[in-house]
Amino acid sequence: MAEEIKKEAPANFKVTIDNITVEVAPGTTILQAARMIGGDVTPPAMCYYSKLKGSGGKCRTCLVEVAAGSTADPRPMPKLVASCRTNIMDGMIVKNITSERVQDARAGVVEFLLLNHPLDCPICDQAGECHLQDLGYEHGKEGTRYEFKRRTFEKEDIGPYIQLHMTRCILCYRCTYVADQLTDSRVHGILDRGDHAEISTYISKAIDNDFSGNMIDVCPVGALTDKTFRFKNRVWFTKPVDAHRDCDKCCGKVTLWQRGDDVLRVTARKDEWGEVQSYEGKPGWICNTCRFDTKHTKDWVIEGPTKINRHSVISQGHYVGMQKPAETISKVMGGRDPKLLMDIHSVSDVNSVEIASLPGPATSENFKNSQ
Repeated sequence: MAEEIKKEAPANFKVTIDNITVEVAPGTTILQAARMIGGDVTPPAMCYYSKLKGSGGKCRTCLVEVAAGSTADPRPMPKLVASCRTNIMDGMIVKNITSERVQDARAGVVEFLLLNHPLDCPICDQAGECHLQDLGYEHGKEGTRYEFKRRTFEKEDIGPYIQLHMTRCILCYRCTYVADQLTDSRVHGILDRGDHAEISTYISKAIDNDFSGNMIDVCPVGALTDKTFRFKNRVWFTKPVDAHRDCDKCCGKVTLWQRGDDVLRVTARKDEWGEVQSYEGKPGWICNTCRFDTKHTKDWVIEGPTKINRHSVISQGHYVGMQKPAETISKVMGGRDPKLLMDIHSVSDVNSVEIASLPGPATSENFKNSQ
């Protein structure tokens, strides 16, 4: 009798990202491994969306430096790589926030994304939950070197509920992937090339399928907006609550954005990366009936306040169930306390007793001893 050959599962790979080591399964990308660590170690992503096949590799905001390719070949990669499209190798060493090359390149990418993006945050409905707004604040520069006229487009309605403001679009392609993978037919896509490229509908056809509203949720900027919510309220004045209903088309699990007892809009539930949450291994996309046609509290079973990031502007006036972001700086710095990194009194005469005639220098070490 022939012996049965047992296939062993491949061993996990070890990867070190910003001095933090984690084990991941083969085939995991650098971005996915960084998200397992969380915190500031995770590179930003404007085009990658884990629930959409083929996404990623377009915005270049997730560039990282590979200081060592693997244990077998420890040579560094000569150029920065897109973390969303680069798989982990065993023994790989990656630098993100600890690399000056990455920080400089990311600032350049942000400057490029903002070349044609209008500065209309005060009137944009995406303000307060815009990923480009966060990216510009964290990695952008104070000024711009762009001297030419920005490209502009006429606003376009794609379907009865969605308005496309192409002037704000950064061509991340997420909405086209939603239309390809969630709907029966796609009647919109990328037209033209280069500086003239734009998302538009073919021959002004309307999008009238049951899941077209999910294009609003995946858009990282204010290019695709909900016409039923436009200019009604600011997101930080609303109260997000989790709710559900029995729906024969989708999962029926949503976030209601309320002002008092009024439901101003309905969206899919998001995770900490701004992506739609998954339920039973499937993405929690919602149908247009749940999104646009059931805007009354009586239509839903309220579960409780939505858990939001403490650093988000949406947390203003909403203190129940807030999530504290993962703090990883001490791990990145080899276990050193961040407070001690700025303690220069041991090597300088600033605030010394002899000079200032004070009871003692105001150092973090003295503060620790006084606790």
